Amino acid sequence: MSKPRTIAYLAEPHAFKTAFFQAVGDVAGGTKRQPTWRLSTRAFPETRARAEAALARAKKQPKGPFGRWLKAAFLRGRYNWARRYFAAHPSEIALCWQGLTGTRRAFMEGAQDAGVLRLFAELAPLPGRLTLDAQGVNAEGSVPQGAEFYDEISPDAKLLSDLKNSFKARAPRRKDVGQATGAISAKERFLFVPLQVPDDSQMLLFAGWCGGLSGFVDALVKASQALPEGWFLRLKEHPSSKVAMTEQITAHIKAGARMMLDNDTDSFAQIEASQGVVTVNSSMGLQAMFFDKPVVVTGQALFGFDGVATPADSFERLVEAFKSAGELSFDQGLRQRFLTWLARDYYIEFDGTKLAKPEQVLALISADKRH
Repeated sequence: MSKPRTIAYLAEPHAFKTAFFQAVGDVAGGTKRQPTWRLSTRAFPETRARAEAALARAKKQPKGPFGRWLKAAFLRGRYNWARRYFAAHPSEIALCWQGLTGTRRAFMEGAQDAGVLRLFAELAPLPGRLTLDAQGVNAEGSVPQGAEFYDEISPDAKLLSDLKNSFKARAPRRKDVGQATGAISAKERFLFVPLQVPDDSQMLLFAGWCGGLSGFVDALVKASQALPEGWFLRLKEHPSSKVAMTEQITAHIKAGARMMLDNDTDSFAQIEASQGVVTVNSSMGLQAMFFDKPVVVTGQALFGFDGVATPADSFERLVEAFKSAGELSFDQGLRQRFLTWLARDYYIEFDGTKLAKPEQVLALISADKRH
């Protein structure tokens, strides 16, 4: 990098996120906090389309025509301001947490149309690490989806073992979902299904053909009939979900679905005892790979490609996967190389104050050939 670059980040109310932004800025050359309320009424030809796209992805959809108009007007103003700001500061770098929906998306779209480098930040499914990607996060990030990219990666068995041993089940926010120690019979043959938060962006944007959590559960109910004799699905609700699926799942079980609901036993204990994991795109799908479990992925996920997982991009492919549940497999070497690259080279180690490898940020900035 020939000269320092200022990181212009969209303000967040969370101290941890702000600390990460500051740490990235310390490496790049400085930071500027951009408040979320700054707007501009001077529109660009792309303004309306960009605002509508951001509104379509907003997690909290406005109620009624006036609410929709007001939200769209705000997003137009946010996009206009961001684009105009970055056009006037072309050497600065736009940094935003997630950047997939609503105001954050409008901010990042304005930066893109102004032609500046963007960096998207997000939590990572591995302890002590965060995502920082110039393309996007989750299924929209830059993680290569082809096996050939990982051919030259040397697996780091110790790194992967240390990470596996550091996994801890998420602390429950619901009284009816726990992480208790419990014995699961070694004779049981089941696929573990860790359910996700229904209004999380992963489900809203990248659920694929099942459409969302309810659709996913409905698909599981039907496809479970294809499981081998004696096999079943073992479901667990997300410990942080404010929307309970308990009644719906219990009704399906009573009606004959080959499923059970275990909201009590530790999630990783259920992974270890399983013969595989089924997910839309939960981080637990990636974490299950550290336990050498086959993983069936129905939605869009950065780890949802052949060899690393079993993509089930239609109901028919889910049924096929369930029919051959006992033969589900993966490419052990490819998966080890993939996980090593993610943990060592892609995700950013951050201890809450500083970055473990500042060169990762420098590499992202140096890849920008515009400055």
